[in-house]
Amino acid sequence: MSIIVTDRGFTSDDWTGPVLDLPVDTDPATLAGHLGAPLIRIPFASFADGRGFTLARRLRLAGYKGRLRAQGHVIADQYAMARRAGFDEVEIDETLAARQPQDQWLARADWRAHSYQNRLRG
Repeated sequence: MSIIVTDRGFTSDDWTGPVLDLPVDTDPATLAGHLGAPLIRIPFASFADGRGFTLARRLRLAGYKGRLRAQGHVIADQYAMARRAGFDEVEIDETLAARQPQDQWLARADWRAHSYQNRLRG
């Protein structure tokens, strides 16, 4: 079972509509063709692969207004970056949730405050 992480913590998946799975190696020139999808899910095979963050940012800059979900091996330390890149939520499995419980994700839920730019301005 998957767990959805949002700024409010862990929740179950409430999505019942269609999901567009968009691989991290999607050609940026084709993004305009996906802007009408209600939910786009971008998989992360490894926490060390940042291409999903770039793809999310490009989708948002192209005008995507739907729900954007990171799926897979995103760790709590990357949650603020995921939100800044444009993701609305992160989908993790129970094993990762057990290793990194909700309080670790919630510590990064105020993602606007956890940027180096805000600390420099501070």
